[in-house]
Amino acid sequence: MSDAVIAAIIGAVCSMIVGIVSALISAKATGNDVQKRMEIQMAVTDTKLEELTREVRKHNNFAERVPVLETRVEAVEKKVG
Repeated sequence: MSDAVIAAIIGAVCSMIVGIVSALISAKATGNDVQKRMEIQMAVTDTKLEELTREVRKHNNFAERVPVLETRVEAVEKKVG
């Protein structure tokens, strides 16, 4: 092979290596960004879920108390009425 062909092959291999390395670095950076966004979204979802759980517990407390109040109101109405 001639020197020009060998130089072209070496240049092509070097370019290919640089391209592969830069693609790997870019993919890793993109993966890190996606992971950070997912972690933020999970934190937001966890916060919303905690708030919803708190609201459901509050509602359940009222749901347990209303029948008791209704019974007491009926008893008072019978006494008054």
